[in-house]
Amino acid sequence: PTGIESIVAQQFEIAKQIIAAGLVPIIEPEITISIADKAKAEDLLLASLLRHLDALPADQNVMLKLTLPEQPNQYAKCVNHNRVIRVVALSGGYERSEANARLAKNSGIIGSFSRALPQGLSAQQDDGDFNAMISTTIDGIYSASIA
Repeated sequence: PTGIESIVAQQFEIAKQIIAAGLVPIIEPEITISIADKAKAEDLLLASLLRHLDALPADQNVMLKLTLPEQPNQYAKCVNHNRVIRVVALSGGYERSEANARLAKNSGIIGSFSRALPQGLSAQQDDGDFNAMISTTIDGIYSASIA
């Protein structure tokens, strides 16, 4: 609990500097997908995020970039929070098919799969194969984002 709170507090402090510069910060407290108590860590993270979001002035907004949760719609309160512009999902290291399946179970969250996006892509592919693969990948992430 102390570590999670410390990370969230640190990210919100930096976020305030970014807001002061006229930009919208992306707060990204990633949870490791392989930990045994991932669901408990997500509960702690949610509580901390909500405390910090509630403390933001009405003219300060953020984006959140969060690891796909164990419990569908775990972060619904963040999605609907007045200080949150958008919640974006990290693939977190899940294979793209697993990440898409998890994303589709989380309303209002869109995919940002920097690790999962290049799966199946190779410099050795010809243009046609590369374009077909990237198109299929993007279509899958988009479909999961609007589910």
